[in-house]
Amino acid sequence: SLTSALKQNQKHKLTKSYSAFTTISPVKLAFGAILFLFLISSCSDPATVGIELAPGNNQIGVVFEEFELPAEVVLLDSFNTTNQPVLVVGEEEDDFFGKSSAYGYSRLNINIDGNQRPEEKAVLDSVLFSVDIVNVDGVNLNQPKYFSIHKLTEPILDTLYYNFDELSYEADPFSSAEIVFGEETDSLASFMVNEEFAEEIFSKLKSGLEFNDLFTFRDYFPGIAVKGREGDNTTISIRVGGSTGIKVYYRDDESDTLSRVYNISSMSSRSFNGLKSDRSGTPTEIVTETNKAYDVGPKVGMKSMLGMIIKLDTSPFDAFLDTLGGITFNQVVLEIGEIDNQPDTQIPPDALIMNFTDASNKILKTSTGIPYTVQADGQVQVFTDENGVLVPNTSSPTALFYNTKDRVYRQFITSHVNALFRGNLTRKDWLLYADVPITNPPLPNSSGDDFKRSLRQFVVNKNKVKVKVIYSKSR
Repeated sequence: SLTSALKQNQKHKLTKSYSAFTTISPVKLAFGAILFLFLISSCSDPATVGIELAPGNNQIGVVFEEFELPAEVVLLDSFNTTNQPVLVVGEEEDDFFGKSSAYGYSRLNINIDGNQRPEEKAVLDSVLFSVDIVNVDGVNLNQPKYFSIHKLTEPILDTLYYNFDELSYEADPFSSAEIVFGEETDSLASFMVNEEFAEEIFSKLKSGLEFNDLFTFRDYFPGIAVKGREGDNTTISIRVGGSTGIKVYYRDDESDTLSRVYNISSMSSRSFNGLKSDRSGTPTEIVTETNKAYDVGPKVGMKSMLGMIIKLDTSPFDAFLDTLGGITFNQVVLEIGEIDNQPDTQIPPDALIMNFTDASNKILKTSTGIPYTVQADGQVQVFTDENGVLVPNTSSPTALFYNTKDRVYRQFITSHVNALFRGNLTRKDWLLYADVPITNPPLPNSSGDDFKRSLRQFVVNKNKVKVKVIYSKSR
């Protein structure tokens, strides 16, 4: 995993930083234990750390320091959730974010060429609604969780839909079921549809004009809304495609023993995810305006689909770097956590991208729309553009990756801090966004843009947002 690689890289860098002592003088061997103590403790005066290596009192000091980055929360402006690969569906409630209700909306599609309509003498066997569940987040998954499918009463238009958009639908579902997930996080589930709906759609399928073409069908059936049950505290991600939709099973006549199927699927169909939020009585109820930083108390948190993210004030870098001179950074790590306890079945986002921001509390981007972010360690942080101006690099974004064992997000930011220290890069505050950077080859275990594909979340004490630095100073 990437986390294991980070730890191995950390061990390699620390070993490398000590190599100067082992090659310069055997005296170092007698002081190895003393140096280790310096590495695990903070030192306010780097010049006092070192070993006398030669006449003239030449010294090399290895220093460990850490400091906190102040954190607040920001509610992003509504963002586009149109045509995501999954429908996000469910109900969640907790003491920090309040109540969140996620709804998946989708058109359905009929394949005129690939589907054979039943003849008038055909006999109905059953009508099911199948859902291709690719992920489950929640609590008490060994208890039944209820989901319902409703017919829309207004069409999904050829426009962009955002996370706080919604459509009207029939109050009574035409299909519903309870599911017990247990340890399963993906499954193909089939819901029975009610008898009245089954007879209606089979009748129209045999002889109605509604199935003559796609446009006529959508006039009759605008689409679906999928929702969960209040109190279940569970969210599912349903893959949009050929496996999600209505399946009409029938026989050609009474004597036929072979069952055939007519598919009405969500393949190649416009869809979007919407969310309702009620944060009354929680620390985040004061967060009412978008793109404004809020201090919500001793904790901060992030929740996908809601659009609530964490802003880090990076000004402590200025105070720290202004005290230094003639030093070399061996390693700089940003850590967030350990995060607050949550059930193993309620997984936090895989990774957090560190986007640059300013007083606008919006993600800063290039003229072509590429976000400015902290770049990967060991990669170029800045480059000279065609006008001879030094500009931030955007081709190697990095992220804080979550370690499930210690419940900590962490990443090396040594190269970024070096660029700040040398004046090549202008310091910016950061907005942490739940996503995995696009790399080649792709990073393992990536769930993609968590913000648009889940309700994943976490909460953490503000005093657990720390920068840990190891540097050397010689004189």
